[in-house]
Amino acid sequence: MTPEIDFTGVFPAMCTPFDEDERIDFETLQRDAQRLETAGVDGIVPVGSTGESATLTHDEHIRVVEAVIEAVDDVPVIAGTGSNNTREALELSERAAAADADGLLLISPYYNKPEQRGLVDHYRTIADAVDLPQIVYNVPSRTGRNIEPDTAVELASHDNIAGYKAASGDLGQIGEIAERTSDEDFAVLSGDDALTLPTISVGGTGTISVAANIEPELTCAMVGAALDGDYARAQAIHHELGPLFRELFVETNPIPVKEAMEIRGYGPARMRTPLTRLADEYRDGLEAVLVDLESETADVVDGDAEATREGDR
Repeated sequence: MTPEIDFTGVFPAMCTPFDEDERIDFETLQRDAQRLETAGVDGIVPVGSTGESATLTHDEHIRVVEAVIEAVDDVPVIAGTGSNNTREALELSERAAAADADGLLLISPYYNKPEQRGLVDHYRTIADAVDLPQIVYNVPSRTGRNIEPDTAVELASHDNIAGYKAASGDLGQIGEIAERTSDEDFAVLSGDDALTLPTISVGGTGTISVAANIEPELTCAMVGAALDGDYARAQAIHHELGPLFRELFVETNPIPVKEAMEIRGYGPARMRTPLTRLADEYRDGLEAVLVDLESETADVVDGDAEATREGDR
């Protein structure tokens, strides 16, 4: 029987830190996973696009998953295991399951651009073989192929396909999928930080977030407020985070977020080639946004603590 995960809330898409020799820095990786758990996130997603999975060997990939699982206590670990090769994605998924991952995130096949029936076959093959909750990840800007609403709805009927990460930028499509799967045990999660709040407003359940690596407390506060129906507060926090959302995508993800991680002291900005460090022209703007957000985070944390104290009286 498939283990159940509540895919509601904030799930940071973790970075993979590298040392000076481009080896995985497991100590920093585990410390970062613990920082995110302490901040109150609802799950953690290692070795996705933000985790530079494309430049990791399969063995490195699984070692990252194992290290993150070992580091955290209570939050589910959703391992990125996608590939454009169904057999390869299946092998990674089986190895992640054997490592005790709680769930899987599977990017749609890239470069070879399968037809919609090929996408259905790809995802069903993995879901039939691996008894873990799985999230279908649609990001056409990286893969060259959109997962159409009819395809997403068809996949939602599979017991092991538990959610859809939406990074198409098409809110109409996202809302349609949420609407047509509302009777299923199926989560629609934002894969685009700038659209997290709108996605929740049309039936989404949360976000697999890049920005949450930098501002987990603020991201959790925004998503929590939206899910509670407090859209005034959610909108205010969304606007506070807006400059960060923009700065984190001035160049290809995860280039800016790794730079932000280094500025904040969370981990090195080193990338594996062909990705490179953030261009100098963008660094000052990123630093300024991070400074501005430090006080906002403190205010939100203090405000939430005060609200909790008031509720306990």
